[in-house]
Amino acid sequence: MVSPSAANRAHWDADAARYHADHAAYLDGFHWSPEMLAEKDVRLLGDVSRARVLEIGCGSAPCAAWLAADGVGLVAGVDISRGMLARAPRVDRLALAQADVLALPFRNAAFDVAFSAFGALPFVRDIEAALAEIRRVLVPGGRFVFSVNHPMRWVFPDDPQAFTACIPYFEREYEERAVDGTLTYAEYHRTFGDYVRALRATGFELHDVIEPEWPTELTETWGQWSPERGRIFPGTAIFVCAADPAAAPN
Repeated sequence: MVSPSAANRAHWDADAARYHADHAAYLDGFHWSPEMLAEKDVRLLGDVSRARVLEIGCGSAPCAAWLAADGVGLVAGVDISRGMLARAPRVDRLALAQADVLALPFRNAAFDVAFSAFGALPFVRDIEAALAEIRRVLVPGGRFVFSVNHPMRWVFPDDPQAFTACIPYFEREYEERAVDGTLTYAEYHRTFGDYVRALRATGFELHDVIEPEWPTELTETWGQWSPERGRIFPGTAIFVCAADPAAAPN
């Protein structure tokens, strides 16, 4: 039986070339979302000039590489796909490792800040297990910021020109399988309530949720996101959290 981790590892290994060809502009720097919200403009991670920072689901590490060039103390990136990591730049203050978010290869409290920009979390079935592992490697009070598909986005089909809600909001799994039933891709939806409860259960304080608006000057259609959709409903949710000092990791 193929696990979601194994299926997604194989998927992203095979899809790395296409993904980079299709999304070159988005991968040029540190963007939180298809709305092209840039870390240089919003600084959601705060001052990381002396921080140890971990990117989870880094892909080819454009975000981590930008932080390294921007003067971060130290940044590490992990991704499940060797094919994606092979496309990452080699720069000072950036260390990369192939790893699953469910088993991070770091000691407790190894990082001051952790973040994920559409990486890892949507592709694991057990969100609490993933969040608990992230909490484990963060110092008490450490910041954790992550962006994911806006929960509202789930009810619409992938066609960027489709505007009719037709997928149940409370249907939480999307899995693709080969003819023989082998799992080849897995993605998991969470409602807003799911995220809030999972964060609280794993020792995080939720400080803010940001729903970026689509910029009027952005005309590019990005997969399932488009300017037409962006004018009507949000495509991204960014959760700004901190590791609760009173909730010690396991």
